[in-house]
Amino acid sequence: MLFRARWGTFLTFALAGLLTGVWVARMPALAGKFGTSEGEVGIVVLIWGLGAIIAMQALRGVMARAGSRGVLRVALPLTALSYVGVALAPTYGLLLASVAVFGMTFGITDIAMNAQGSVVEQAYRRPVLSGMHAGWCVGAMGGGLFGAATAAAGLGFTATVLTAALLALPLGLLLGRTYLPDPAAPAGTATGRAARRLPAAVYLIGVLAFIAFMTEGSIADWSGLLLHDELGATQAVAALGYPMFELAMLIGRLAGDRVRMRIGTRRLLTGAGIGTALGMTVVVLAPAAPFAIAGFFLTGLVVCTIVPTTISLAGTAAPGRPAAAVAQVGAMGYGGLLLGPVVVGFLADATSLRLGVGVVVLLALVIAAGARFAPLRGRADVAAHGSDAVVAASEAVVPGTGTDARVPDEPREPVAA
Repeated sequence: MLFRARWGTFLTFALAGLLTGVWVARMPALAGKFGTSEGEVGIVVLIWGLGAIIAMQALRGVMARAGSRGVLRVALPLTALSYVGVALAPTYGLLLASVAVFGMTFGITDIAMNAQGSVVEQAYRRPVLSGMHAGWCVGAMGGGLFGAATAAAGLGFTATVLTAALLALPLGLLLGRTYLPDPAAPAGTATGRAARRLPAAVYLIGVLAFIAFMTEGSIADWSGLLLHDELGATQAVAALGYPMFELAMLIGRLAGDRVRMRIGTRRLLTGAGIGTALGMTVVVLAPAAPFAIAGFFLTGLVVCTIVPTTISLAGTAAPGRPAAAVAQVGAMGYGGLLLGPVVVGFLADATSLRLGVGVVVLLALVIAAGARFAPLRGRADVAAHGSDAVVAASEAVVPGTGTDARVPDEPREPVAA
């Protein structure tokens, strides 16, 4: 049951990543289909992001009542259906309307799959969310390859996106059978207006997620231009920056859960912030493109653990309302994803692209400093001496089992052998 739920959630992340990867890879084909300018394509992307944020905030209460399983079973197939609308939109105006709906359904799917990942992680009594986010990387890379293959085969935007949507719809329906029910709210949980208020800790975690998403979004949108315009790389070499970053993200996320268990949540966030700052310093000071690409790879290895960790923290920060807490943190994170590239663009116009991208160094240092204040509750920190020690020390009831297990709120120092 747990194994099936873990793989089902992993594949949900992969499917969402694939849809995004196809969408990004065929953006030039979208521009060609409608004859749009770069600014008009930017509006399309903005509408998609705003739709996601609005849906995340508006449906936070629904998430709290229906739980991640109920919402995800509906939202994932709806995301595939809305993708059909994007593929078949005949005019630019209808494209914007379709993209807004796609953004809303995708945003709901995003918060629901993260909340479901938190449920699975609580059932496992050890970190698994970073590995699930690795599924996103796998899907995004697969979607990019699918987009490249369809472009090479001469398929246009409509045929490519429609094919991806029709493949995703039955998969989304099948995956709905793998999800776990959300744990019941503990006795004594507040009701009414008090229940709708989330603890301040959730918003602090959201700030960390906001900064982490700003960092990732800035690298995704500006890495190619930095390599090409500032370092004189060819378009082919400049195109390697983001794939190398994503590859490193995948590697880092596959190892992230084990690293978190070994060193603890707070140390992981601090180290990831410092490592991200060092990696981006290499990028900003790089004398040639190969050094900058190496810096992007180093950055991807460490920054990749921050977002899954903030989602994990959100799942424990509001007892009885994990889905709503994850929804709030996810919405704040998406705000950073939209704002980050814009901030870098303004700074680049005012100074240079190197200095614009250099803001990521400062953002990463803020994460490292903010890790000191990260709220840790129950299983939120898991620095231990192996999975057996974690299970033996945990303190929450595993959904559906009634098993008692304890984990300290603060990391313990390793015991000398």
